[in-house]
Amino acid sequence: MFVKIQRKKAADGSEMLYATVVENKRVGGKVVQRTVLNIGRVEPEQVPYLKAAWAKDKPRLVWD
Repeated sequence: MFVKIQRKKAADGSEMLYATVVENKRVGGKVVQRTVLNIGRVEPEQVPYLKAAWAKDKPRLVWD
């Protein structure tokens, strides 16, 4: 599973980010992505923390 970030443009030209948790599965010989959790709208500053939280190898976010 991983966090997928999608960019959407609003009518006024501003860009919004939406986050979903996605799982890859192989169905009939093809890889299909299935949405597990819809997180919703996120700010650009939140994206690295979301990706770190759902990563397999957890990075350290705090220094000694």
